[in-house]
Amino acid sequence: MIDWERGTAEALPFPDCSFDAVVCQFGLMFFADRNKAVREMLRVMAPGGCCAVAVWDTLENAPAFAALVALLDRIAGNAAGDALRAPFVLGDRQALATLFSDAGAGSVNVATRQGTARFPSTREFVEAEIKGWLPVMGVTLPEPTINRILAKAENNLARYATPAGGLAFDISAHVVSSKKL
Repeated sequence: MIDWERGTAEALPFPDCSFDAVVCQFGLMFFADRNKAVREMLRVMAPGGCCAVAVWDTLENAPAFAALVALLDRIAGNAAGDALRAPFVLGDRQALATLFSDAGAGSVNVATRQGTARFPSTREFVEAEIKGWLPVMGVTLPEPTINRILAKAENNLARYATPAGGLAFDISAHVVSSKKL
């Protein structure tokens, strides 16, 4: 059974030392106060507990997303491009390790994991980002702008097209792990 508790990452609604493990998958980059959120993760961990946090690598190490960001900047403006840049803001390994060390994490390890993102088509990848992700970030594009982006995306992302008509590209993420002493 799972009990859901409502709260914010910066003020977790749990007592000190409540959990043996704390996990955060691709959320840390969106917290209002990342330093406070990491301190909260550590606060609720029991001594000897483990913490694992995944964040995306830099945008420069995600060239398909970088190409889409450039296209958004050009056609829809910087607000749209910035919304798609947001998931990649914690990609600097050293800054990420420092964030955890400064919060009091012990034995901080940052490992980079490589993977391949796959989509049925370029259109489905781009639509997922501009119709799904951008509105979450407060950016809604008008249909004519979406259509212009989709028309240009096929060419801009052609190097990632698969023979079967899909889209595939390498992407990497960092996994921060630490133990509470």
